[in-house]
Amino acid sequence: MTKEVEKQNNQPDTHQPVSQDWHSQDEPNVKERNLTANPGDRIDESQSVEEKAKQVAVDSPDITGDHITVPTYFVVDEPNGEKKALHHVKDAEEISDVIRQARVDENGNRIWW
Repeated sequence: MTKEVEKQNNQPDTHQPVSQDWHSQDEPNVKERNLTANPGDRIDESQSVEEKAKQVAVDSPDITGDHITVPTYFVVDEPNGEKKALHHVKDAEEISDVIRQARVDENGNRIWW
């Protein structure tokens, strides 16, 4: 019922905040606000590789009681000698590729430890 109709019927204005369409407001979305379920997963492109290497995504006991520490970034050596920080979620596929490459010898044969 619109406010005009309510006034015509002499009914009080019952406009409540929950009835507002707050979704239509121009607000940044979750991705634009850089929100994650875990604050340790936040990506800050302004950080150096050394700073990223120190960032921890998870530092807590798991369901078995073992204490688990997971870095936010895995630092890998590039073929040109530079270090690169790979985010444990965003760059998961590239991290898997690096692990696969580390498990093969110079002939491309898989090495099993």
